[in-house]
Order: sequence, then C-alpha cells, then structure tokens
Amino acid sequence: MPELPEVQTVVNDLKSTGIIGGVIDCVEVYWDNLVGASDGLNFKTGLNNLLVTDISRRAKYINIALNNHTNLLIHLRMTGKLRWADVNSSRDKHEHIVFNFTDGRQLRYHDTRKFGRLFLVDNTKEFLAHLGPEPLEKSFTWQVLKANLKGQRPLKTQLLDQTVVAGLGNIYVDEALWEAKLSPLRKVDTLSVSDLKRLQKAIVKVLKSGLKNMGTTLGTSAANFYSVAGRRGNNSDGLKVFRRTGLACNRCKSILINRIVVGQRSTHFCEGCQK
Repeated sequence: MPELPEVQTVVNDLKSTGIIGGVIDCVEVYWDNLVGASDGLNFKTGLNNLLVTDISRRAKYINIALNNHTNLLIHLRMTGKLRWADVNSSRDKHEHIVFNFTDGRQLRYHDTRKFGRLFLVDNTKEFLAHLGPEPLEKSFTWQVLKANLKGQRPLKTQLLDQTVVAGLGNIYVDEALWEAKLSPLRKVDTLSVSDLKRLQKAIVKVLKSGLKNMGTTLGTSAANFYSVAGRRGNNSDGLKVFRRTGLACNRCKSILINRIVVGQRSTHFCEGCQK
C-alpha cells in the first residue's frame, strides 16, 4: 500500500532520527524470501560494519547508500514498515529483519504479509532503470506524461504502471483522476492536450497533499501504513473518492461515488464528473 508520499515520509523520518552516519554492526534475517542481492553480494554479511552515507527515495524504493558504494534498497509493498527499537526489547513475530547499529539501536523491518523486498545492490541506476519519471520533479511535464502513456490500456491501469509514472499506486491514481475529471476507463488516444495538462497537475497536487499530510493511513489494523515514529498518516481525511463508495461526490454533490474493478484493482470514481 505505501505509495510515494508514504515512502517519502519514511525516508524523512529516518533522516530526522539520525540514520545517516550510523554504522550497521550486523543483520539478522528471520525470513529469507524477503531479501535478495545482485552481482554476488551477500545480504546477510554484506552489510556488516558499513556506514550509512545517505538515504533517499526512488519511486516506491527506499535507497540507503553505504560507504562501500553499495546500496540497500527497500520496497515496502503492501504491509512493510520500519521502526527503531532498543536492542533489549522483544522482537515482534512480524519483525523479519533486524539491522543492528553500533550505537545500540535496531532498525526493524516489520511485514505482516511478507510481500516486501530488500535488495543489496552495487548499481542502483541499472537496477532501477525500468522506472518512469518522478512526478514531483520539475522535469515531469504534461509532454513527458503524454510520451509515456501508450497503448490501449485504460488510464487507471497505465498510471499504476511504474514505468509510466514512478511512485503512484491505487489511492493516488484514483484521487488524481477525480481531480482531473477523467474516467479511469478513458483510453490514452482520446486525451486532448487540455486533458493531459489537467492530469499532470492533478498527479502533482494529490501527491503533494499526501506528502504534506505525512501519508494516508486507512483503518486501524497493524497492517496499515504507520511512519517510523508510529504516527498515522493524516491524508485519509481529505480523500475525494478512494474508499468513499456510496457517498456523495464533493464536486457533483448529488452523484454517488461508484466502485468498479479495472485491471484487477479496486477503482473509485464519480460517474457524474468523470464521464
């Protein structure tokens, strides 16, 4: 579930709590299928005694740079979370990977459904080369969006494709399409320049809103998004269509939000203003 705003919130939290400059003493892996490595690197031993030099985000990946020029990439997928813990505190059964730092802290990777993935790589540019443009960078224009939207798939399906736009997921695609007054079923070849301009601006707007509100947390279950500090994201209060099935559209007022399935993904939209 974590999308660009949620992942960036995690990165910001880790920065503020002093991960840069920290030294990884050793790593404990309790579920091997979560981890991978490339170019012969060993995940379990390849992180020992390494200094964290930077942390950033690319699409939905957390990128932790290390002083030997390798990078730890973390993709939270549906239910992945990170939290700091004291070395003496008991480990939760869903905390499958533990990074022990020399200052006595532990960074624990929690994943209820075990869908997340962690990689140790020495060439992030090559590893992430398939990803599309970053929508919050100035270079993301309506012309770039137009060039990446191709084929006959519906807009909803295309915008979920990480090679088209990096970092979007189900929540923010539904919200952006509502903001742009575009149906999730629209085909790319029917979009005018005006449509594309509205869509580009809508994508940027909903992502900035999500980031400002430190992400979207839906419900109260432990599987939902929580920041490194354990905070809920506040963006759910401002959602216009996502999971508002049967409620009145904030723009049309009398038209109710509908839910359909597009490309096997739950999709929410207003039939009145997203024709």
